[in-house]
Amino acid sequence: MRDTEVLVTFRPSCVEAYVLPGTWLVEAAAEAGIVLEVPCGGEGLCGKCRVIVVSGAGEPTPVERNQFSAAELASGWRLACQAEVRGPMEVVVPPASRAAAEPKILQETAEQLAGITCGAGVSPARAANSARAAGTAARQDVCDPPVRKRYIVLPAPVRGDDLPDVLRLERAIGGGPLAIDLSLLRQISARLREADFQGTAVLADGRLLDFEPGNTEADAFAVALDIGTTTLVAELLDLGVGARWAVDARLNPQIRFGDDVLSRILHARQDPDGLRQLHETIVTAVNEMIGELCRQAGITAARIYEMAVSGNTTMQQIFCGVDPSPLGEVPFVPAAGRGLACPAAELGIDIHPRGNVYVMPIIGGFVGGDTVAGIVASGLADADKPTLLVDIGTNGEIALWANGKLSAASTAAGPAFEGARISCGMRGCAGAIEKVVVEEGRLRINVIGNKAPAGLCGSGLIDVAAELLRHGIVTPQGRLLSRDQLPSGVPPDLANYVVLHKGQAAFLLASPIIAADERLLLLTQRDVRELQLATGAIRAGIVILLQRAGLEPNDLDRILMGGGFGNFIRRSNAQRIGLLPSKIEHHRIRYMGNTSLAGARLVALSRRARDAAEQIARRTEHVDLSSDAAFHREFAEAMCFPES
Repeated sequence: MRDTEVLVTFRPSCVEAYVLPGTWLVEAAAEAGIVLEVPCGGEGLCGKCRVIVVSGAGEPTPVERNQFSAAELASGWRLACQAEVRGPMEVVVPPASRAAAEPKILQETAEQLAGITCGAGVSPARAANSARAAGTAARQDVCDPPVRKRYIVLPAPVRGDDLPDVLRLERAIGGGPLAIDLSLLRQISARLREADFQGTAVLADGRLLDFEPGNTEADAFAVALDIGTTTLVAELLDLGVGARWAVDARLNPQIRFGDDVLSRILHARQDPDGLRQLHETIVTAVNEMIGELCRQAGITAARIYEMAVSGNTTMQQIFCGVDPSPLGEVPFVPAAGRGLACPAAELGIDIHPRGNVYVMPIIGGFVGGDTVAGIVASGLADADKPTLLVDIGTNGEIALWANGKLSAASTAAGPAFEGARISCGMRGCAGAIEKVVVEEGRLRINVIGNKAPAGLCGSGLIDVAAELLRHGIVTPQGRLLSRDQLPSGVPPDLANYVVLHKGQAAFLLASPIIAADERLLLLTQRDVRELQLATGAIRAGIVILLQRAGLEPNDLDRILMGGGFGNFIRRSNAQRIGLLPSKIEHHRIRYMGNTSLAGARLVALSRRARDAAEQIARRTEHVDLSSDAAFHREFAEAMCFPES
């Protein structure tokens, strides 16, 4: 049965989550999109997930009594990993308790954190206003933004001072000659005179992008875009202080041409108009997202001067209109390796008419810009001990730092974790079953947004599979047993959820009485097989990278979890199904969120981050799993779930 959920409100960000009674507060925070610092793995040992429960606080646990004074406990201080949600709660999350997922490439000073930037001439007051507008905005080092603005006042030409207009601009700005597009050159003289020789120069890498009337220094924006095989996510960023102003996410409409990269490569190869269709489909969706970002922030697209794009190799090439056909045949050769910088107008992207698009460099084969972005965003290359980065999505990207070297591989995990190819699968949005637990023999589900259940997202899929394995309803070989085949120890209430559907055993998640649209929500035998394929591919890839480095899983200091839904995966359940090594302590598994988007955000804001991305792409060894005989053996073995 489905329990009534309760509301937890987090301040100062004013975000909410509906969760089941008994949910740990740290999980409720993750549901609300707040990642807390829990380096001890939720054991209550580090005391870093400190929060203030304004209302709804329960009695402190013995662990909390050891961490806080009596006065602090009376004021509502609790550990999010120890406090359970029993009823409606209001919680204040101090900044220090948030997970520090920023990379070490960009060093922040106290002045920068206060909002004083080095390149854009933004005042602390302006930075504070921007931060307030952005709510819980991410902050980055923007000392070297790819685009900067400068308000200038020019002396008007007079007899004896007839310097050409562009040279007059160069003299006022300083720093040497400026490249200027012919389209702007045709307008510059009129612009200067209409503005009485006062205005804002928009500059990018020695180019004059525009000259705008008045002082528009405070209005300079960029877009970070993560192009996933299944989903798209975009952020609007303030180039002055690095604050996030708006976010938009949606399904990748290219799904209608196939739900994996190989099917889209095949469409581009076989249909004479296939590449154009794929390219225009993604560009149209991205432009719609830009429009939505502008609507949320109350700005025009002409104030967006830069876009940074991260995705797997196939998605990046299709976005650029580059034929991906060679990626569909051995030896799977990409068109380019280094990052691509090109005019937005050439790609059909609706930002400033002379704005730029930067597409991430790739490592090789299907190990694309999203992997490079993940390495940059997670700080993997700065680790001092063996560390593994796993980005879970339609393509599973795996990167390893060990013995002073970086190596990376890509596995075709399939879209099961994104909700595709699962009979009642859906992405992680309102109505999705995102958590499944069995307590005292009873099945309990958590639905995003406190809605009627409409489907099962990736984290819920992992949960239900792990629970069925623990109770013997699914065998290690992946067989979903019928009710008359169940072991004797299965609780009767749980056994009642095993049903017969179309002649095969299935597990009931929600009946038509409680489900949205009055439809039956089931986990089927085919769903279990899809999960085995996805899990087995990632698990085998991890094994191969470790073997090549001469490491065992226990040699890893940390496992960093990336991916769009990485923050919502329960570590014990991911280990139970074999997605992650089972003998790694929980505190060594860290959640990093959408590292592809985080990397795109960094390179949208910083040229130094772009330089770092280019260096990482060239120094990382590409491990081609498709040609590795050992991978195929490991994959066959990994198709079975662990025995326990």
